[in-house]
Amino acid sequence: MIRILLADDHALVRRGVRLILDNEPDLEVVAEAGDGAEALELFRSTPVDLAILDVQMPRMTGLQAARELSRRRDPPRLLMLSMYDNEQYFFAALKAGASGYVLKSVADRDLVDACRAAGRGESFLYPGVMSTLVRDYVDRVRRGERVPGQVLTDREDEVVKLIAEGHPSKEIAGMLTISIKTVERHRANILQKLGMRDRTELTRYAIRAGLIEP
Repeated sequence: MIRILLADDHALVRRGVRLILDNEPDLEVVAEAGDGAEALELFRSTPVDLAILDVQMPRMTGLQAARELSRRRDPPRLLMLSMYDNEQYFFAALKAGASGYVLKSVADRDLVDACRAAGRGESFLYPGVMSTLVRDYVDRVRRGERVPGQVLTDREDEVVKLIAEGHPSKEIAGMLTISIKTVERHRANILQKLGMRDRTELTRYAIRAGLIEP
C-alpha cells in the first residue's frame, strides 16, 4: 500500500484526485493539505510514502514544499500536479526532487501510473513532454553545464511570493520569523538580481515563476 499526502488549494480538485486514487487497492490518501506549508506540517505527524503536490498554491507553493521535503532525513517520493504544460515548471520540478510531473487535465489517465512508478522508485513524465528536453537536461547535468533552475534562493522566493501577495515588510518579517531589516535586504537583493524596480515587476515575475496564480 502506498500512503499518499495530497496537497492542492482547491477542495474540488482534491476530492476528484482522491476518488481516482482511493479506487485503487494499492493506493491510499492518508492526508490532505490546502497549501505547501500545511503539507509540511502534516508530513511531520503522518507516515507518508508519496506526496502529490500542486505546483501553484498560496502561502507556500508545491515546488517550495517539494524542495523542503526532499531535504528531510527520510523524504517521501514526490509527484507534481499541474494544470500548466510549462517547461519552466517541469525543470523546476525535476530540480526540486520530483520523480514525476502530471497534468491535471489528464490526471484520470496518468496519475495512477505515476503513483505506481514513484512507488517503484521510477520516474514518470506525462506523455506530451518532449523526450528531447529530458535528454538535453540529463546530458547537460552530466557535462556539468548550467541548466534551467532557480535565479533566487529559496528564502528569496518566499519573500517574493509574500511581496506579490501584498504583505507589507512587517507582516513578512513576522511570517518568516526574521527582522524587518532582513526583509528589506532580501527585497533589495532580489530587485538587483532580477534587474527590476518595484513590486509590480516582482508580481509579474512571481506569476511567471509559479509562485502565485495570475
